[in-house]
Amino acid sequence: MFLQQIFLLVTGLAFGSFVAALSYRYPKQISILGGRSFCDNCKKKIEWYDNIPLVSYIVLFGKCRHCGYRISLRYPLIEFATAIGFVLIGFQVFQLILLCLLELIFVIDLETQIIPDVFIFVALLIHLLAPGQLSVFANSLAGFSAASFLLLIYLATKGKGMGLGDVKFAVLGGMITGGALFPIWLLLAFLTGGIVGTILILGKRAGLKDKIAFGPFLVAAIPVTLIWGQGFLAILGLVAR
Repeated sequence: MFLQQIFLLVTGLAFGSFVAALSYRYPKQISILGGRSFCDNCKKKIEWYDNIPLVSYIVLFGKCRHCGYRISLRYPLIEFATAIGFVLIGFQVFQLILLCLLELIFVIDLETQIIPDVFIFVALLIHLLAPGQLSVFANSLAGFSAASFLLLIYLATKGKGMGLGDVKFAVLGGMITGGALFPIWLLLAFLTGGIVGTILILGKRAGLKDKIAFGPFLVAAIPVTLIWGQGFLAILGLVAR
């Protein structure tokens, strides 16, 4: 068991490094096959021994070996989060792939306010192909219901309160969380988005007219809903009584 967890941890770090690189390169239209990583400041290529996920960042104290430029925390954070996700999910290949795709959507939307369609479509395909799928019709209905709700917000606000990328992603999110839990998922996403947005505005990190990416909140609310969603429903049921 211990060796299996170590294997998952190391594999997760490797895939996290890939997610970090792809999420950086894809919006900039840089091929993931376009060679080794390079320093954003001095543009020198990073040697393999300085590119070991998480370990190299710690050994180099988060700085480029050549110019001393501070390396963004995004890389170790993505690698660490992916590694933890791999350990928690275990040897469920489809779910591990889905985790990486959700991370890509999270990071790219957070940094660019764009959710690439290709990652949504691939994630949908992976989710549908995953073994053990139950209530496909009900989950599909949940996905399209969630998307319809966000589409209404998009139309009502003329695109100012919601992006079409969020609407498309809602199909995926609704299908993952399912018919009973997708309202909880949306509620959590809106609550966390509203709280963070309020904090940013009060802290003068954002203005009332500034756009805040909603995709990261939609993504982050999925695992919370899957883990604690039934508990939330139970609490709401007690409240209703």
